[in-house]
Amino acid sequence: MSGIYIHIPFCKQACHYCDFHFSTSMKKKGDMVLALAKEIAMRKNEFENETVETIYFGGGTPSVLSNGEISFLIAEVYKNYKVAENPEITLEANPDDLSSERILELSKSPVNRLSIGIQSFYEEDLKMMNRAHNSAEAKKCLEVATQYFDNISLDLIYGIPGMSDQMWRQNIQTALDFGIPHISSYALTVEPKTALRKLIQTGKIAEPQDETASNHFMILVEMLQKNGFIHYELSNFGKENYFSRNNSAYWLGKKYIGIGPSAHSYDGERRGWNIANNSLYLKSIQENKLPIETEILTKSDRYNEYIMTGLRTIWGVSLERIEKEFGLDYLNYLHKQAHKFLTDDLLTIENDIVKPTLKGKFLTDGIASDLFYLNLEE
Repeated sequence: MSGIYIHIPFCKQACHYCDFHFSTSMKKKGDMVLALAKEIAMRKNEFENETVETIYFGGGTPSVLSNGEISFLIAEVYKNYKVAENPEITLEANPDDLSSERILELSKSPVNRLSIGIQSFYEEDLKMMNRAHNSAEAKKCLEVATQYFDNISLDLIYGIPGMSDQMWRQNIQTALDFGIPHISSYALTVEPKTALRKLIQTGKIAEPQDETASNHFMILVEMLQKNGFIHYELSNFGKENYFSRNNSAYWLGKKYIGIGPSAHSYDGERRGWNIANNSLYLKSIQENKLPIETEILTKSDRYNEYIMTGLRTIWGVSLERIEKEFGLDYLNYLHKQAHKFLTDDLLTIENDIVKPTLKGKFLTDGIASDLFYLNLEE
């Protein structure tokens, strides 16, 4: 099982919290689509013996592409790769791009999963984050999308300054009322060099509080589990048979090719990343050169990635796999590092699988970094 990720580096406007790679100028959109198609063809040898099970349009805002452009890129994948019979084809989209006509058109295209960037159903939150849609558009697009698509995910952000627990519960409830089968939810994070960082520094917006985010996370887990969702990855909740196949492949260490500026790739031994500059990306592809840098992962790198992804998921970290793939040194090191977290009831070991407890879940990334194996072989 392997996947293809296609990065669409355009947005109508910049959200205040975002540090992903994109441009708000659409001038080179046509050139970019042709370059993406060319990169898809240029890299087909990497997947000679692989079957593509997922195609994922991320960004940026992929829904700024026309349906024709999206179908053209999907056709390029089919032309150059062996594609599974029933692949998961996801389009990330914003509510302001999803008019009723557009949703109807998309439902006739090969796209079979929508990931909709709602973030909040409250007007004040959307304004603060500089989202391009309003609350009414968010609800209208879900009303229509649920008529034509069965497989829908939506994004919600918690820990927003000024958002009470009650408001957060209402955000989750609204999503549940639409019968959405998958929810991705993230704490509002203040990244360097974002507009949000500037607004906090100038006192225009309060700084997000860890305690609020932690409360909201617990409410999220409790409400969604009560409603039949499985908390299968730290930020992802899905009903049975609605886990994101694309994201699950990342977490389970499957191979994927990342197409487009700033996109990442992984083949089990090497990680690669494309240049995060639209003009340089276009120039390189036009000159028939792949604008990619790669690194070969050391044993420690692979171990650390497994710890990070394993702890974040329902599948946990297998002690048997650690011993088999990395050896006794690594297994003993893990036991030693995990001891204090086991004692503090933040980690648990059951059937030789290490997982965070409910109390430890919100702290997963910090716990994982304490379990990392640092430069012990170099």
